[in-house]
Amino acid sequence: MLSEKSRQVIAATLPVVAERIGEIAKRFYEHMFSAHPELLDGTFNRGNQASGEQQRALAGSVAAFATKLLEVPEETPEHLLSRIAHKHASLGIRPDQYQIVNHHLMWAIADTLGQAVTPEVAMAWNEVYWLMAHSLIHEERGLYGARGVTPDTVWRPWEVEKKFRETQDVVTFVVKRIDDRLVKTSLPGQYVTVRMRMPDGILQPRQYSLTRADDGAHRQFSVKRVHGGDGKPPGEMSTLLHDSVDVGDILTLSLPYGNVVLDDSGRPVVFASAGIGITPMAGMLSHLARAESRLPITMLHADLEEAAFPLRRQVVNDVVELPHAELYVWYEKGAHSIEPVNGVFHGTMDLSAVDLPQNAIYYLCGPMPFMRALRASLLTRGVVSDDIHYEVFGPDLWQADLE
Repeated sequence: MLSEKSRQVIAATLPVVAERIGEIAKRFYEHMFSAHPELLDGTFNRGNQASGEQQRALAGSVAAFATKLLEVPEETPEHLLSRIAHKHASLGIRPDQYQIVNHHLMWAIADTLGQAVTPEVAMAWNEVYWLMAHSLIHEERGLYGARGVTPDTVWRPWEVEKKFRETQDVVTFVVKRIDDRLVKTSLPGQYVTVRMRMPDGILQPRQYSLTRADDGAHRQFSVKRVHGGDGKPPGEMSTLLHDSVDVGDILTLSLPYGNVVLDDSGRPVVFASAGIGITPMAGMLSHLARAESRLPITMLHADLEEAAFPLRRQVVNDVVELPHAELYVWYEKGAHSIEPVNGVFHGTMDLSAVDLPQNAIYYLCGPMPFMRALRASLLTRGVVSDDIHYEVFGPDLWQADLE
C-alpha cells in the first residue's frame, strides 16, 4: 500500500507525469540501453523499440498502476500485473534487473521534469515503482516455481520436426524435445518465446501462441510473415523463420506462459478472432477437442477470404469433432465457403448475425480495432467485462482490463 505522504505527492504530480510519461519512457530506454546494450541482445524486442510500442506500453502501465494506487489504495491492478509477469517469465527476467530499470527510470523522470522533481517527488515515485516491481517479482517467482525453473533455465532446445504452409503468409512449426528434462504441458491459450540469433549476431525474442494441445514432448506454433511497408521494415524474426529455418534445425524456446487461458468453470465458450488472431483460439479449441468437451462452443472468425484463414483445416476438424460446437465465418471478399460451417457472411464480423449462448465466456484476438469493436458490442449486449478476455500480440497498448 502506498504511504499517505507519498499518496499526496503522487496525487499532485500524476497529471504532470502522465502528460509527459511517453517522453519519460523514451528517455528511459535510450539511457538504459546506452549503459546496458546487452539488454538488447536476447531480452528486449528491438522491433517494438523501433516502433515505439514498448515505450508506449511502459508509459501506460506505470501511469495506470499509479492511478489505481490512488483510486483503490488497498488493491493492485491484478490483470495488468499478471499480463506483464507472464511476458517477463517467458523472457527469463531476473529480480536484479529491476534495480537497473529503477535507476534509469528515475533518471528519466528527473531529466524530463527537471526542477519539478524535488527529493519528495522522487521518493514518492520511487515508492510507486518498487510497489509495482515487488509485485511483479513476487508473481514471476511463483510462475518460475510452478514450472520448476529459474530465469536461467526457462529456455530449452527443440528440434523442428515439421514445417508446413497454412496460407501464403503463415507457416506452422512442430518442434520436439531433444533433451531429457521433463516438460509440463502447456495450458490452453498460452504462448512461448522463440529466441534466435539475427544475421547481425544479436539474439532476438518473439512470442508465438501455441496452436495445438501438446504432450510436453512436442509443441506447435504458427508464424505470420510480417511484410513491413508504410516506412516499416519487414519482420526480422518472421522472415528468418519463414525463409531460413527448416526441418532438423534447432530452435530455442521458453517454457509456456500467458495469463489468457481457457476457463474451466464449465460455462459456454465463444471464440472471436480475425486473421492471425486465430492462433490462441486454435490452441484452446484443440484442448477442448482432445478433452472431448461437451460444452456449447461458438467459433467466430473473420478474414480476407477463405484461402487466408490460418489453421483452417485444424479448426474445422476440431469443430466437427466437438458435439456442441459451431463455426461462423466472415470474409471481406465474399460469402463463400467449401467448409461445413454453420454460417458464412460477407464483410467484417457482425455479432448480430449469430445467436450467442447465454452466460458465456468470450475470448478475443485480432487487430486492435477489431477487438475494440467486438468488446464494445458485447458490453452493449450486457456481457460483463470480467467475462471478456483478450490477447494482444506484443506490448499491451490497450489495457482494456483497466477500463
